[in-house]
Amino acid sequence: MPSDPDVTEDVMPEPPGAPLPAVTPERVLAGLALLVPIVAMLWVSSYDKTGPAVGGMPFFYWYQLLWVPVSAVFTVAAYLLINRDEKARKAAEAGGAR
Repeated sequence: MPSDPDVTEDVMPEPPGAPLPAVTPERVLAGLALLVPIVAMLWVSSYDKTGPAVGGMPFFYWYQLLWVPVSAVFTVAAYLLINRDEKARKAAEAGGAR
């Protein structure tokens, strides 16, 4: 139903100190970075085999051990993304408070 052009709608403009969105691209990427190692380890059928062996160690074991440093890299990436987002939030709050 079209609105009457003579009636003005009460549209409130965003105040200068408006809250920032809770979901930002940095936070989504950080969540994905933390999700990758979890999914990799829970998908057991992808590494439930003995070959290829490295140094006599079956694939099942060395694959899981490989994910220890890889998970640390993903965790550091998530930390840096969240840090970047927090700095941007603080800068936006400081800029809006003036």
